Amino acid sequence: MAAPKKGRSASAQSKPWRSLALILIAIAALTGGMFASGNTTPRLGIDLAGGTSITLRAVPEAGQESAINKTNMDTAVEIMNRRVNGLGVSEAEVQTQGNDNIIVNIPRGTNSKEARQQVGTTAKLYFRPVLATEVSAPAGKASPSPSASGNPSAAATDKATDKATGSAAPSASASPSSSATSQGRAVTDALKADSSPSAGSSGSPKASSTPSGASSAAADASKLQAQYAALNCADEKVRATAGKGAKPSEATVACGQNSQGAWQKYVLGPAEVDGTDVKKAQAVYNTQTAAGWTVTMEFTSGGAKKFADITGKLAKNQTPQNQFAIVLDGEVVSDPYVNQALTGGNAEISGNFDQEEAQSLANMLSYGALPLTFKEDSVTTVTAALGGDQLHAGLIAGAIGLILVVLYLLVYYRGLSMIAVASLLISAALTYSIMSLLGPGIGFALNLPAVCGAIVAIGITADSFIVYFERIRDEIREGRSLRPAVERAWPRARRTILVSDFVSFLAAAVLFIVTVGKVQGFAFTLGLTTLLDVVVVFLFTKPLMTIMARRKFFASGHRWSGLDPKALGAKPPLRSNRRPRPAGPVDPKEA
Repeated sequence: MAAPKKGRSASAQSKPWRSLALILIAIAALTGGMFASGNTTPRLGIDLAGGTSITLRAVPEAGQESAINKTNMDTAVEIMNRRVNGLGVSEAEVQTQGNDNIIVNIPRGTNSKEARQQVGTTAKLYFRPVLATEVSAPAGKASPSPSASGNPSAAATDKATDKATGSAAPSASASPSSSATSQGRAVTDALKADSSPSAGSSGSPKASSTPSGASSAAADASKLQAQYAALNCADEKVRATAGKGAKPSEATVACGQNSQGAWQKYVLGPAEVDGTDVKKAQAVYNTQTAAGWTVTMEFTSGGAKKFADITGKLAKNQTPQNQFAIVLDGEVVSDPYVNQALTGGNAEISGNFDQEEAQSLANMLSYGALPLTFKEDSVTTVTAALGGDQLHAGLIAGAIGLILVVLYLLVYYRGLSMIAVASLLISAALTYSIMSLLGPGIGFALNLPAVCGAIVAIGITADSFIVYFERIRDEIREGRSLRPAVERAWPRARRTILVSDFVSFLAAAVLFIVTVGKVQGFAFTLGLTTLLDVVVVFLFTKPLMTIMARRKFFASGHRWSGLDPKALGAKPPLRSNRRPRPAGPVDPKEA
């Protein structure tokens, strides 16, 4: 007997159990990861779970049509994400659609009216002087304390807060001031003063951080002091409303997170600099001062003067009244402090940022200067009942499609249908477990188009089995026995399957790239199941067929095996498969 030619998969023929063991281990690992993470079901999209979908269209200011670009739209998405998160919403989606649209999908259980108000209004960014601040309560996650420096020679002198000096350098403070225990009196004194209030906390010197527009009414000061005393920024619901709706000319309270991850509460004076006064903000890596990632700000001519005025006043005070808070949508995102007037029209914020943190702060500062507003184009609300009905209908459609495929396989392929059904079950197990893990992993949500993609994939997967089975049948029709027919049919079937799946995957990839929103769910599911089809056919269907070919039921061509030579119209056995005659005279009886 001739040995197999070099390069042929003799090991794959003789040891199909290895491939089966590999795919079964993969399924066990995915299933274990599913239960270990607690994500035992796929995450459902808005159209199945219920919720609100809001479409916003960007509208530029007159003469600023070029403002609709990828950078500005991505910045807007980040800010809207912060707003949605501020509502305590989980699993919300904010993404761009086309060039000038933003889609906000908010799952059920959220006040849709409040959500529409939050994401549809233009962000308000202000620079407000800090009158008082202290920790509300510890939080779970710490973030690095930012610091600013516009002068390479600047050095920190206070370990409680970071510092900034130079002509263009605010610094971000993120820890409580040493006078936090007596902030109430400081607030009252600061609000009563005309323009140079005196903070009477723990012997603090005279403060100059309150703008000239601050109210001098003792009643207003008492009211603000009471709000500050009652403010608990550790409460998520309180944070969602603190500082919201305050006029720029009014003092207010606000919340922000400090460098230790604790929630800090603030009393802030009237706004001195508006977000539109920021001409440009960007994250840069500073190699000159070893500050690492920093955020640079460039002000307009009018903004530079206002910024120089306020930093000149703040520099005369002690912490916390030498700080100014950068407030976005009522939340303090950074609270730099200064020790000299910053008159250069530029500023740099630093403080052990990593690239992501620096970019996030730069985006927030840039958003205040975006010449864009967003108009609400459409709002679609899907109730949980409607979403459940859609999911139920989708599952019924999938079940009907699967039953029809199985019935066809049973009628036409008989015993071979067992191999096809087992392969479909393996494919379903892989698809389900991967989708369950992709929800928390990359935010994948199973929407109705994605369910349609999974249903279409049933046909694509079944088609691969049919191609292989028909190749085997062709070999049997040529007169070969089952075991060589299985191996000879595989190379030809493999090429056809790979070409077919490549075309399907290419179509899914193109559809995913050129479309947005829910259609991407269909494309993603179709592409995923197409890849899994290749895995299942190579690691499960082919090895299982090799094993079954050794069983008498299939090898003997049983009439119910689907491989009966008579039913297939097979030719007589090939001459090459018959035993050669011995040399010598022929016995007349044998003749």
